[in-house]
Amino acid sequence: MFSEYLKSISWEETTRAIYSKREEDVRRALSRRSCSVDDFMALISPAAEPFLEEMAQLSLRYTRERFGKTMSLFIPLYLTNSCTNSCVYCGFHVSNRMKRTVLTFEEMENEYKAIKRLGPFENLLLVTGENPAVAGVEYLARALDLAKPHFSNLKIEVMPLKSEEYAYLTEHGLNGVICFQETYNRERYNVYHPRGMKSNFEWRVNAPDRMGQAGVHSIGMGALIGLEEWRTDVTMLAYHLRYLQKRYWKTKYSVNFPRMRPAENEGFQPNVVMTDKELAQLTFAMRIFDHDVDISYSTREPAAFRDNMARLGVTTMSAESKTEPGGYFSYPKALEQFHVSDERTAVEVEAALRGLGLEPVWKDWDSSFDMVGNGEKR
Repeated sequence: MFSEYLKSISWEETTRAIYSKREEDVRRALSRRSCSVDDFMALISPAAEPFLEEMAQLSLRYTRERFGKTMSLFIPLYLTNSCTNSCVYCGFHVSNRMKRTVLTFEEMENEYKAIKRLGPFENLLLVTGENPAVAGVEYLARALDLAKPHFSNLKIEVMPLKSEEYAYLTEHGLNGVICFQETYNRERYNVYHPRGMKSNFEWRVNAPDRMGQAGVHSIGMGALIGLEEWRTDVTMLAYHLRYLQKRYWKTKYSVNFPRMRPAENEGFQPNVVMTDKELAQLTFAMRIFDHDVDISYSTREPAAFRDNMARLGVTTMSAESKTEPGGYFSYPKALEQFHVSDERTAVEVEAALRGLGLEPVWKDWDSSFDMVGNGEKR
């Protein structure tokens, strides 16, 4: 499991290594077709800042070679905001006084139909808080069953599950799973996740291993930018990606770097604020590091910035996101998990992408693609 491998990587030494990189290290990384994690550290280091234009062009080149001019679009659907965790930065914190909603199966159907009216979405991400008592595996299986007639590609972002549970959900149409580690800093992890299921660092960091063992088609990973030193966190993410690719090489991978924004009230304030320039640098570095990985941006990011990065490395985007349960059919006044920055409709996002010379893709996977010659699934 990755948790054992991670023990061999020192957080402090990695941080020092990143900040010790020099111009010659960056030039060396840029000259290589295949980069190591050490090269990645050079590309995200302060020493790489003078090379951003060169990195952008190289990122564009590799993106075009692998993905062409396509941009995959997906939409998230929050099934419930009920959660037993005490994550200090999250709007779904168990102690927050808010209306807790768990969509019924009839309400799910209404949401699915409402989403289809927004645009030809085929890629759906089902999201829940972590409360297995009200949104457990059987609830998720039924949600997938009901979604299958409406969508061709179904992913979930829920509590980490057992390998056999992931395998069970694939039988109900599951194509992919997203599970962000939030931070790879083991010593500081429980500062942000003091209680609840999510407080178990090992269980969470090993979730992608269990997905790989279950044969999940697509695994999404990420670090929440704002908790710890971002350059070190994303380096750990790079180590994690390489580890998984070697062991579960048939699996498709995606990465995301959601940024926390400073709260306007007295809520949790990020320890680290990443600038647009730094997020661009990280995106270029990740594409140069791995030409095949999907790089995803959510509607957390502003519209103008998403449009700029759409041409330079990003390959997947969410559109017209509602981050409260029932948000598409009934537009409730429930508390959002996070504030959406890009509030454009799906049609407006599509038009903007086409204006940039890109081809929006509403459907990029189907179970029929995963067949061998005799018609049986792999």
